[in-house]
This record gives sequence, structure tokens and C-alpha cells, in this order.
Amino acid sequence: MRVLAAILWKDLITEWRSRDRVVAMLVFSLLVVIVYHFALPEGTGPDIAVHTPGLLWVVFVFAALIGLNRAFAMELENDALAGLALIPADRGWVFAGKAVANALLLFLVQGLAAAAFGLVFDIDLAASALPLAGVFALGTLGIAPVGTLLSAMAVRTRFREVLLPILLLPALFPVLAGAVEGTAEVLRDGGPSFASVQLLLVVDGIYWIICFIGFDYVLDE
Repeated sequence: MRVLAAILWKDLITEWRSRDRVVAMLVFSLLVVIVYHFALPEGTGPDIAVHTPGLLWVVFVFAALIGLNRAFAMELENDALAGLALIPADRGWVFAGKAVANALLLFLVQGLAAAAFGLVFDIDLAASALPLAGVFALGTLGIAPVGTLLSAMAVRTRFREVLLPILLLPALFPVLAGAVEGTAEVLRDGGPSFASVQLLLVVDGIYWIICFIGFDYVLDE
């Protein structure tokens, strides 16, 4: 747990000082919302509300790709990946610290992007803020572990910016299935169904366990 806390603190402090990942993710998210606004000129009525869950999660996933591509950039640039591998503790805790940091940054961007989306398309997301935050958090907890693991795998390759999306997007299908359905249920009924929450919880648990164990072998490579 000390390793998790140390890695998490290091990543959050580094991001607070540079703000390169959060700013890039947020700017990209806002640009996509603006593109939606011009691509869907008649979408400021009831029709856009039907498509809001899918549109939001497209923004979230591609913003996550931008952030995850830089998750291990500092360690790579400073030749510190070997240092992470030599930490005298289970390497899974290194993974957990990185994944929790990635999840927190993505969750922050999701909140700001959702607020911008609601403002641009005149959709009252604030009325369902708490259940939406819960669905966003569960979706983020599914994206963060597998994204962190695959980012560590791709960071040493020449085409990591291309390789990460190719590896990550298929792995996110079950997460997106539950997250989009849960978001749609919140906007339609005021809360997510048990089925969508259960799917997200099961997928999140499986991904965290597999990635925690598999990270040990990724650092060896």
C-alpha cells in the first residue's frame, strides 16, 4: 500500500505541476463537443438526448487514449522504468498507483466535459449529477486498469500512439456496453438498472485482478 500511495502521490503532484495530460484531455474533449455542435445543428432538442450517452462516452474514451498514451512517458523519458521494476515490493502496487492516478484524472475530465456538453446542447445533466457520477466512476474504473497495463506494454514500442488504441478499444467493449446503458438509464429513468451496474462491477473487478497480476510480467519485458 505504501508503494501505491507513493506512486499515486508522485503522479498527481507531477500532473499538478505540469498539467500537460489534463489540459490535453480537456481541450480535446471540448473540441469534440464543439464538433458535435456543428455536426448536429438540429440536435439541441429531444433527439440529441437519446444519443447523449453514446456521444459522451465517445468523448471520454478518446480523451482517455490521449491521457493513457502519456501515462508512462515521464518514466520512459527519464529512463525510470527500470527503477519501477526494482521497487522492493509487489509490482502490482506500482500498477495500482498508476491506474488510480489515471482514473482520477479521467474522472475529472469527464465531469468538465459532461458539463460542457450539457451547456452546448441545453441538456440538464445537473439534475442527475450524482447517479451520472456513479456511472462515470464505474466506467472509469474499467478503463483505467486495462488502459494502464496496455500503456505500459506499448510505451517502449515505436508506434505506441497507434498501438495503444488498437489494443485498448476492443478491450473496452464490455465496459462501454455497461457504461452507455447505465448513462442512458440515468437520463431516462433517473438511475441505472441493476443489470448495467452489475456488468460494470464484474468487468471492473476482472480487469483490476488480471491487470494487477499481469503488470509484473509487463515490466520484465
